Amino acid sequence: MLKMVETYYLVIFIISLLLALAYMFIWHRHFDTHITIIFVMVPIVNLSYYLLSRAQSAEAALAIDKFTFVGGCYLLPFITLAIFSLCEIKLNKFFRSLIILINTVIFSSALTIGKTELFYKSVTIERINDVVVFHKVYGPMHKAFTIMNIVYFTLDLIAIGYTYFWKKQVSRKTILLLFLPVLVSMFSFYGTRILHWNIEYISLAYVFALANYLIIAHNICLYNVDDIAIDSLVETGDTGFISFDFKFRYLGSNETARKIFPELNELVVDRSVEKNEFVNNTMLNWVKGIIGKDDYKTHFERDGKSYLIDVNYLFDGMHTRGYQLLITDDTKNQQYIKLLNNFNNELQEKVEEKTLHITQMHDNLIMSMATMVESRDNSTGGHIKRTSQGVKILVDEINNQGTFSLSPEFCHKLIKAAPMHDLGKIAVDDDILRKPGRFTPEEYEEMKKHAAEGARIVHEILKETDDEEFKVIAENVAHYHHERYDGSGYPDGLKGNKIPLEARIMAIADVYDALVSKRVYKESISFEKADQIIQEGMGTQFDKKLKKVYLAARPKLEEYYSSMDQ
Repeated sequence: MLKMVETYYLVIFIISLLLALAYMFIWHRHFDTHITIIFVMVPIVNLSYYLLSRAQSAEAALAIDKFTFVGGCYLLPFITLAIFSLCEIKLNKFFRSLIILINTVIFSSALTIGKTELFYKSVTIERINDVVVFHKVYGPMHKAFTIMNIVYFTLDLIAIGYTYFWKKQVSRKTILLLFLPVLVSMFSFYGTRILHWNIEYISLAYVFALANYLIIAHNICLYNVDDIAIDSLVETGDTGFISFDFKFRYLGSNETARKIFPELNELVVDRSVEKNEFVNNTMLNWVKGIIGKDDYKTHFERDGKSYLIDVNYLFDGMHTRGYQLLITDDTKNQQYIKLLNNFNNELQEKVEEKTLHITQMHDNLIMSMATMVESRDNSTGGHIKRTSQGVKILVDEINNQGTFSLSPEFCHKLIKAAPMHDLGKIAVDDDILRKPGRFTPEEYEEMKKHAAEGARIVHEILKETDDEEFKVIAENVAHYHHERYDGSGYPDGLKGNKIPLEARIMAIADVYDALVSKRVYKESISFEKADQIIQEGMGTQFDKKLKKVYLAARPKLEEYYSSMDQ
C-alpha cells in the first residue's frame, strides 16, 4: 500500500513538473502572471505530498504537512485571480492585495501547527498500513481556511457563469477549460474531507488544472489581438521601435529602427540623448510634439523614402514611463497622396477656370440685359454704369468708416447686382419709357411698376443659381431701390430698417445720378445743388446713418462724374 501511495504522488509530481516545463517552453511575455505562478507552485505542492508519503517520523510528517498548505492558501486565490483575468473582469489593486494578505495570515497560522491551537487544536499522527494518517481537531483558523476556499470556488463559478452569458468577446473554449478544473478541484477537495480519503486527490486536480491552463496558454495570444498585432509587426521587420523615458534618456530600439536611423548605434542606453545633435533635432522634436496630446504623427524623408513617425506614450502596465516611436515606411502611400493632390490641384484649377468663365458669361449676360433695357430709355444713357460705380464708391466708404459690418462677399455681390436695379423697365410700354417729357400721374403709376416687375425678372433669371445670397441682394436692389426711409416710397411703402441695406445704398447712387446727369426732360444740376438735395433727404428719403458715408464719398463721386463729362 505504501509503495502504491508513494508511486501515485511521485507520478503526479513528475506529470506536474513536465507540464510546468512544457509551459516554460511555450512561455510568452504576454501570458497571464497568475497562470505562471500556478505552474511554478503546483510541482512544489505535489512534491511536498510525495515527501509526506515517505515521512518516517511524526515530526517530519508534521513539518512537511505545513508546507502542503502553500497549495491550499495560495494556489486557490491565484487560480481565482487567473480566472478573473482570463474572463476580462478587472479587480482593483486593493482587492488583489487584500486577497494575498488574508491568505498569508491563514498560512502563517498553519505554520504554528503543533505549537498553538489556532489552526489545529490538537493533531496526532499514526501509520495505518504504512500510510501517514493525521487525526485533527480543527481550530478557528482552519474554519476560516475552509470558508475562504468556499468563497474562492463560489467566485470562480460566478465569474465563469457571468462571462459565459454576458461577455461575448471571451473565447467559449477558454471558459470551458476554466470551468472543468474548478469542478474537479471542488470534488476532490471536499471529497477528501467529507469521505475521509487517505489520499489527497486535490493533487490530481492540480495536474488536471495545469493541463487545461497549458491549452489556454497555447491559444491565449490568438485571442489577444493587441499583443499578436504587435508581435507580428516586430517579427515582420517592417516597423521600427524607439523608446525614451520622460527625462529623454534612450531606452532602446529594434534592428529595423537602427537600419533607418544608423545614428541610434551611437546612443548609450539610460543616457540622455539631448546632446546628440541629430536625435535632438529630430526624435526629441517628435517626442515633444505629443506633450498635451494623446498621440502625434509626422513624416521624415530620408534616402528617397518617406517614413511615418507615430509617437505614443510608453506604458508599463497601467503606468506611463516614457515615449515610444513607431516608424513605418510610408513612401508608397505618400506618393499616392502626392499624385492624388496633384490631380486634385489640376482638377481644381480647371474647375476654377470653368467657373470663372461661367461667371464672366453670367455677368456679361446680366450687363447685356441691363444695357438692352437701358437702350429703350431715351433719358438714362449710361445710367447703369454710373450707378454701379456710385454704389462702389459708397460701399468703399462704408468699409472705411465701419458704419456697417459688411463682408467682402456682400460688397462684391452688391456692386455686381447694381446694374440689375432697373431690369423691370423691360415690361414698361415704350410710349411711356421713351416719352421725351415728364410723366402724367397715370404714366408715373405705370412706370412705378418696374420695381416689383424687376424683382420678379431677377428672381426668374437667378432661380437656378447656387449663390443664394447674390440672388437675394439682386432681388432686393431691383425691388426696393425706390422705397423711402420715411415709408412714402414704392412699391411696398417700406419704412426705416425694413428696407434692405443694399436697397438703401442703391437709392442714394440712383438719385445722385439722376440729379447730376442730363435727361431729355431736364438739364443736369450742379454738384452743390445735388449735394443740398441729397442732404435734405437724409432721414426722409434716405437712411440718415448713411449721411456720413455720403459726405465722405462726395469728393470721389464728384471726381468720377467730372471725368465722365470730359
